[in-house]
Amino acid sequence: MPGSAELTMFWFPWGFGAAAETASSPVGMIVATGALAVIIALLIDRIVGEPPAWAHPVVAMGKALETVGRRIGAQYETGTDLRRFAAGAIAWCGLGALAVFAYAVPHAVVSSWAANGNWWTAALVMGVLLKPLLAWRMLANEVQAVEAALQQSLAAGRQRLSWLVSRNTADLDKGQIRESAIETLAENLNDSVVAPLFWFALFGLPGAALYRFANTADAMWGYPGWRGNGAQARWWRWAGKWAARADDVMSWLPARLTALMLLTACAADGRIAAPGRLKSEARATPSPNGGWPMGAMALALGIRLGKPGVYALNAPGRVPDAADVRAALRLARTSVMLLAGLALAVLIAAMVAHV
Repeated sequence: MPGSAELTMFWFPWGFGAAAETASSPVGMIVATGALAVIIALLIDRIVGEPPAWAHPVVAMGKALETVGRRIGAQYETGTDLRRFAAGAIAWCGLGALAVFAYAVPHAVVSSWAANGNWWTAALVMGVLLKPLLAWRMLANEVQAVEAALQQSLAAGRQRLSWLVSRNTADLDKGQIRESAIETLAENLNDSVVAPLFWFALFGLPGAALYRFANTADAMWGYPGWRGNGAQARWWRWAGKWAARADDVMSWLPARLTALMLLTACAADGRIAAPGRLKSEARATPSPNGGWPMGAMALALGIRLGKPGVYALNAPGRVPDAADVRAALRLARTSVMLLAGLALAVLIAAMVAHV
């Protein structure tokens, strides 16, 4: 049976709580393990990128959601359907529990190493396991690919953007394509980097895994409309409501932290934003969370972002150009560096305290 230090490390990898401190496991080692794991995960992401699809846990989550979704999604549009809502909620909880369990076991093992003093090895393994649950390099590359395609032709830009967004790209002009790409960058900075690390800081690898599952489920089940083709087509509305609300809850605080980081990066970049307008801008979007990082990006760059006929963020702003895409990538990259810097500061402080 694990002792109090192991149990504390399991749920709080950064070591909050006096219970973490024992003769063999000072709180500094516990904190250092979590901080170093974040740095390692970000380094692996920068140097290596994504693991192959067959070994990617988020891909596995998507396949499981797709398989179960064929059974719970409606084959035709209906009105209020509480039966499908219940089926979606139960399926979400069951698959989410599997995702948590898949990471809880290795996390418990690695945590016992850290509690027994082998925190360098524990941090390395934990960082390797954490990496697939965040994806900054892939996000940046995809946004850059949209701009590169747009430089070739409008048609190429529309086609490349369709890989990133669910909206119809056939009638978008150059400015709207760049708006969509920058919005994707801002929103997914939260979904793919900040939020997974936030939940890792609270509940370790199981917390990060549950968030990525919730975010993937929202993308696959949470948006009303048809999915699939032919006999596999399913109408998603009531069956996906639980998934949508769960993602809203888990993304609520991280989305606002992401906006704060973007505004901080804006100041570091020598730009002047209007943070007082952020709350009102964020409310313009249907999502309770997406408007925060997108609104922060729009205000930081002085550009207009929006979805035609749905919302507009910083409406008086200019239409974004290629330079704004580069600036958006720079602000997002600075935000990721702020996260790495925070983890490094925690690591140094923990090591100093341990000495």
